[in-house]
Amino acid sequence: MTEPRPEGPKAPELSGVDLARQALVAAKEQARARGAAVQQRKQARRGGLRSGARADGRDPLPLGAAISRLITERGWETPAAVGGVMGRWPQLVGPEVAQHCEPQRYDEQARVLTVQCDSTAWATQLRLLAPQLVARLNQDLGHGSVKMIKVLGPGGPARRYGPLRAPGSRGPGDTYG
Repeated sequence: MTEPRPEGPKAPELSGVDLARQALVAAKEQARARGAAVQQRKQARRGGLRSGARADGRDPLPLGAAISRLITERGWETPAAVGGVMGRWPQLVGPEVAQHCEPQRYDEQARVLTVQCDSTAWATQLRLLAPQLVARLNQDLGHGSVKMIKVLGPGGPARRYGPLRAPGSRGPGDTYG
């Protein structure tokens, strides 16, 4: 009987150094594959590859453009416009009226502009001018921004309460009701 012969050349057995080299090559390939997977996840999170040469949302903006963008994103167009009107009050109503009447606040829900006058005569005058003022403000701000102007008369002195107060005495006041 003859012994069976091996069918091809037998692979040489690897020594300790060769086994270490083979393990190092396999470890490097695995690390490369993990690194590529991590890089792909990072790029997917950032929104893909970017060259940096094209403009994107992270580029610096001039201050005016940045503020305009912020106002638009937050929906602050009407309050910002009304704030601008309060700053331009003398140009809108004229210097004489602006000297005696001052805008106090704007209620965005009711769309009411509150104006305080320094005398009852000017409060009456502003009440008569209110429809024209509302039209002018809406022309400047956009239709329906201001529905009404609430006119306040002059404020009296602060009410003082304490041990030296005379009951029933309201103090000096204006004729405004």
